[in-house]
Amino acid sequence: MAQQKSYLNLLGIATRAGKCTFGEEQIVKEIQSKKSKLVLIASDIGDQTRKKLTDKCTSYQIPVFFVDDRDTLSQAVGKSGRVAVSIHENGFAKKLIALLDENIRR
Repeated sequence: MAQQKSYLNLLGIATRAGKCTFGEEQIVKEIQSKKSKLVLIASDIGDQTRKKLTDKCTSYQIPVFFVDDRDTLSQAVGKSGRVAVSIHENGFAKKLIALLDENIRR
């Protein structure tokens, strides 16, 4: 639980630092331009959006993680209705991947 909270805290910090992008089309543009270093997707996202984002991430070799539901993700970033977040800064992306990897192994 503490690890899960840490990744949400770090995500909030990254958002306030201006290192995150929201919105399906903006995220797809970042993936295609290789600016995105990590994509986080809410577990309760729609099937079409899930497929579109995961396919893009796979083809451009961008790490993608399915995280908590949209409410938890939205609360962490301080904006309502967010189902996907793109991190475009290496430091934040690496730390988030480390925290999420550790979370998955448990």
